[in-house]
Amino acid sequence: MSAAGVAGASLRTLDVDDAEWNLVMDVNATGTFYAMRAALRPMLDAGYGRIVNVASVAGKEGNPMAAAYSASKAAVIGMTKAVGKDVAGSGVLVNCVTPAPIDTPMLAGLSEEHLHYMLSRVPLGRLATTDEAANLIAFLASEAMTFSTGAAFDLSGGRLTY
Repeated sequence: MSAAGVAGASLRTLDVDDAEWNLVMDVNATGTFYAMRAALRPMLDAGYGRIVNVASVAGKEGNPMAAAYSASKAAVIGMTKAVGKDVAGSGVLVNCVTPAPIDTPMLAGLSEEHLHYMLSRVPLGRLATTDEAANLIAFLASEAMTFSTGAAFDLSGGRLTY
């Protein structure tokens, strides 16, 4: 599973400098690519494996004051779809989850305005818990998952409808 990520600063697009953009993209998108690439060879050699990447609802919808984060998580979704198709039929399945905000320390750096915006979009009206995310990820990584690859599984409290 690839779950490394940084939220980045809550900034309007014109205020995102190159260093901020590169940090968020390097950790969230490039890091996910490197992790998948490293995991694939032994999985392909074994004829079995499960990769579960952690993207975000921001990768599907985009969040204001989060251009770098939204773009990086869209990249994770795109890579998941591409790699899942690359290895289809090999015994290796590649999927991702697209959660709404999860109650983790990663939220501590967000502005109150940014956090309020995200929660206002969740029909269930709360943050996801780490246990809820872990349960979905555990299923996707299990032997019970046999017929899905290149998919994005929502964990959004009703926010995403596609």
